[in-house]
This record gives sequence, structure tokens and C-alpha cells, in this order.
Amino acid sequence: MNDKLLVETAVLAGEIMLVSGAEIYRVEDTINRMLRKADRQTSEAIVLSTGIFVTLNDPAIEPITVARRVTDRSTNLNKVYLVNNVSRQFCNGQVTVEEAYEKLRQAETMQQYRPWLKNVGVVGASMFFAILLGGGLADCLAAAFVGGLLAGVLWLSGRIRLNAFCQTSLGAFTIAVAALVLKQWIVPELHRDIIIIGCIMPLVPGVIFTTAIRDTLNGDYSAGAARMLEAVVIALAVAAGVGIGMAFFSRIAGGISVW
Repeated sequence: MNDKLLVETAVLAGEIMLVSGAEIYRVEDTINRMLRKADRQTSEAIVLSTGIFVTLNDPAIEPITVARRVTDRSTNLNKVYLVNNVSRQFCNGQVTVEEAYEKLRQAETMQQYRPWLKNVGVVGASMFFAILLGGGLADCLAAAFVGGLLAGVLWLSGRIRLNAFCQTSLGAFTIAVAALVLKQWIVPELHRDIIIIGCIMPLVPGVIFTTAIRDTLNGDYSAGAARMLEAVVIALAVAAGVGIGMAFFSRIAGGISVW
């Protein structure tokens, strides 16, 4: 077996899982299981929230060490599932290391949902959260409209490569301004709080927060603290965007109180 390719394959599997929001212990376990197929004396994987360090050593070979910096982060449980499947097939001897590497490359570039479908999801989530919060038909339709604006802003900010904090803040700003405009000048009967809260739900870092708790409970305190901080920063971005949007609307509307 090509040990160098095996290490690259294991690191690629870990990188995809880490970028897709998997827990640290799950990433390390997957890498270690794949490395054990080399049947070498020493195989270690250390995974942090921003990097992966893997080494394979034995008196019979030159040590192989790979360090991989991981900067992108998202939530894509489908990719975690695909990597787990490839890992199981490889560890069970159903695929070779070359086939496993190719499958992982395909999983890395795979797009489960088209952008327009994700935008529809943002609109639907905004509308149905408004229903859960007790909104009427007008509130739900308004939330769907504002959710559509949010989806457009997120898509556009992604195209111009804004960072996650700026994307979230700009999206929350758009939500606040749009909801207040609808309430003030178009449909006065709307409940602006229901619309704003319903539409910011797609921005709330719930999965990140849950993963941070799981990492902490599994003893990965550095990763847990890093992800907890990430969740806090995203929450602050949402709060700042909404607050700035409300202040901006109050100023352009001639000092109308929106608080």
C-alpha cells in the first residue's frame, strides 16, 4: 500500500469533515481508523479547530508527517455522512486507497443543493418560524418577502467574498430595515418583532453551538472553546446588524421610535 497516499487520503477525509462541522473526536477517530490500515508502529492524528496534524512512523520507513491548515467552516452533514461511508468501505477492504481518495475528492466538490434551492429554504424557514412565533397570514407573507431579501443579500455577499461576520451583519441589517419599512409605510398591522425574529433564525448558529458543547463534553476543550467563541461572534454579528438597521431606519424616517 502507498503509505504517502494513505496519509493524504486520511487527511483529506478529516479536512472535509472538519470543514463540514463534524466534532473533533469524530474527525480524529476517522483519521486514526484509516491510518491503522497501514499497519505501522506509530500513527497519530491531532485535530484542532483550525488544523490537522498527522504522522505515520515505523523503523522500516521514513516518517511521513502532514499538516493541513483549515480555514473554511460550514455545516454540511451530508458530506460528513459521505466521508463516514468511504471510511467504512476502506477499513472493511471494500475499496482500495486509490478508490477511497477519488471518492473523497468527489465528496469534497459535491454540491447537494443548488443555490436557488438554498434560497427557497431560507424563505421557507423565515415564513414558518413566523408561524411558530404566532404570526398571522400577513406576518408570514412579510417574513417570506424579507427572507427572500436575506437570501439575495447572502448570495451576493458570498459572491463578493465577504467574511462570515460581515455577511451575517449585512443580512441582519437588511432584515431589520425591510421589516420596519413594511411595518411603517406598507402594512401597519404587521408585527415587526415576529418578522425580524423569524427571519434571523436562518442566521442563528445553533449547530455550531451544539457541536461546541459536544466537543467540550468529549474533552476537546480548545476546539469546544473555539467553536463556542465562533457561535458568540455570529450571535453578536446578528445583534449588531439588527441594532444598526433599526438605528439607521429611525434616522432616515425622521426620528421615529422603533425600540
